[in-house]
Amino acid sequence: MVYEAEFWVAVAFVLLMLALVKLGAHKTVTGALDGRAARIRAELDEAHRLRAEAEALLAEYQRRRKEAEQEAEAIVQTAKAEGERLQAEGKAKVEEFVVRRTKMAETKIAQAEAQAIAEVRSAATDAAVAAAETLLADVVKGKVATQLVADGIKDLAGKLN
Repeated sequence: MVYEAEFWVAVAFVLLMLALVKLGAHKTVTGALDGRAARIRAELDEAHRLRAEAEALLAEYQRRRKEAEQEAEAIVQTAKAEGERLQAEGKAKVEEFVVRRTKMAETKIAQAEAQAIAEVRSAATDAAVAAAETLLADVVKGKVATQLVADGIKDLAGKLN
């Protein structure tokens, strides 16, 4: 047993372990492992915190996007309503303009018609007076004739106008 290599390997291992324990190597190794574990734990906590922040940001951006879409839809609806209102208003104005122009044209036509009728009556009256004057002047002579012609002309002019 003293000459076997396994025995001396075991003794050397035990002595190495005692030397390492005496020198405090186990504390150094344990401290390094604990430090590494703490660093990994901190990195995991940081990763969780960053993930939570990213999820919160994602939720915020999705909410903002939804609000922007709703606002855009509201703007589109308002623009459509405004366009329809303006179109109806324009149509009403055009119709009003056409009615007003038609009424003005009808008024002008009626005035021109009345003026033409008045001119025709006036011309007819003048022609009738001139014809009556010529006929009476040829048929009736003297003072009585002149008086009758003047009275007739006054009566005729008053009746025709």
